[in-house]
Amino acid sequence: MKVILGALLALVLTAFTIAKGDLFEIGKNIEIFSALYKQVNLHYVEKVDADILMKKGIDAMLEELDPYTEFIPESALEDFRLKYVNTQYGGLGAEVWATKAGQVIVAEIFEGYAAHRFGLHVGDEILAVDGIPVYGKEPEDISHLLKGSEGSIVRLKIRDSKSATIKELAITRDRIVQPNVSYSSLLAGNIGYIKLDKFLSGAAEEMHEAIIDLHRQSRLNGLILDLRDNGGGILQESVKIVNLFVNQGEKVVTQKGKDPDNIFTYITSTQALVPHLPLVVLINENSASASEIVAGALQDMDRAVIIGERSFGKGLVQQTYRLPFNNMVKVTVAKYYTPSGRCIQALDYAHKDKKGQAIKVEDSLAAEFTTKMGRKVYDGNGIYPDIEISKDRSAAIVRTLNKQLLIPTYATNYYNRHIHIEDAANFRLTDNEYQDFLNFLSTQDVAYSSRSARVFSHLKKIIEAEELSDDVVSELEAVKLKILAQEQRALLLYKDEIKAALETEIVSRYYYQKGKYAYTLKRDDGIVKAQEVLQPKSKLVYQQILSGKGQYGIIGKPGIHLAAVAK
Repeated sequence: MKVILGALLALVLTAFTIAKGDLFEIGKNIEIFSALYKQVNLHYVEKVDADILMKKGIDAMLEELDPYTEFIPESALEDFRLKYVNTQYGGLGAEVWATKAGQVIVAEIFEGYAAHRFGLHVGDEILAVDGIPVYGKEPEDISHLLKGSEGSIVRLKIRDSKSATIKELAITRDRIVQPNVSYSSLLAGNIGYIKLDKFLSGAAEEMHEAIIDLHRQSRLNGLILDLRDNGGGILQESVKIVNLFVNQGEKVVTQKGKDPDNIFTYITSTQALVPHLPLVVLINENSASASEIVAGALQDMDRAVIIGERSFGKGLVQQTYRLPFNNMVKVTVAKYYTPSGRCIQALDYAHKDKKGQAIKVEDSLAAEFTTKMGRKVYDGNGIYPDIEISKDRSAAIVRTLNKQLLIPTYATNYYNRHIHIEDAANFRLTDNEYQDFLNFLSTQDVAYSSRSARVFSHLKKIIEAEELSDDVVSELEAVKLKILAQEQRALLLYKDEIKAALETEIVSRYYYQKGKYAYTLKRDDGIVKAQEVLQPKSKLVYQQILSGKGQYGIIGKPGIHLAAVAK
């Protein structure tokens, strides 16, 4: 209780120094809250956990602001650093999932680390960690049990996925490094490809090394920087990464907050590594924060062609502050603005609807800005790509098969029956093997329900409640049979997509994360389009996009289509 009260007091004192005019109101409300907290703890009929009660109170208070302002108790500091700051921790190099039945299954093995070296395999069931049974526990709880100091030993009791025998393993924990750059490769036509997953400590240095390594392999004709599904990280790393492509003295991003200390402009400080290398940046709806700073800055400078989907729209900056007793608070302190002056924040957390949800910035309020070459860009709704890739959403049947772990389970079975497969890039399942997968599904309880079937079930309940005639019910039953038949056809209708999901999962069993990337590179619409734009023969198109010629002069104006759409 003292710990939490100390944290709250620190917040109050900070408020005192920032808003002296509100001292009376702040003091009054704190006194009311303190008295209420004391009375509840003293007199409530049941025993109260004072720390939990205060933590929920703090969380509820901060929830009124935005999802990014949060209290971090001492117990969560390590997870916070791993998520937002550092890429290193002590552990095994494995991820787990929990089945509906409560089993804990190894979901992924990271090549070269302890789990890999000591013979743990995807599909193995973990029964106990250091003598603690894990059946029914959440994956997050298992993860905490598996982590520990580098060099320490963790003892696992597992059921081997291949032999079904019970084994006991004593595994020495490694220092696990989750790289910011998860994959890089030289593609056809001497086009470099770099997948940047996050902007944690060292991201710019890893990018620098990846570019140098690609240059050693061949003289590059262009580079693809893949920021899809990159949720961001450290702002300063994004500035350094922009600096790899833009010379010193260029404004990258400006942050503006209420506190004068949080008004700052970040400018490139060194000579660029590759100032003239043709560049494409890939983004999607999950590219956020630092990813949007990089994509937005390079777009505003007309330095890179942006391809993909509209980005997430997070134009907010957070800063952490220490609190008493080793607690912390992460506070949204500013909005950031790209070089053209736009803020791409999509949700207005200062104004909420009747349900308490943040209001989306209206298209009519979008302001127009210009890039260096005079292209028109707009604020308030993320970063729009110069070339939009049509959204390729996976079929519902594929999502269901993955969610119910049927595709991963079959991939494990396949791995246990096949010692080798061909290289990752060229691996394909035969039609006979796909039929084997269908046979496997016939032995499983596949709870697949299309949207039509769910709507039908809801309608049937309404009809039964209103006691309509038997004829209506009979006609509905006939429709239901047709819907069920259509759902069975989905396994054939979406055969190619299901096969691709299976092949990706199977490849990962043999070639790990690198194998997944090698398999998908040739099948990825975004990468294929980026290669087209960067080919030497497309140099004129590349220049037309960046100079805003014709259809490329207006990017993402609300109410009209994007500059170009790749089908």
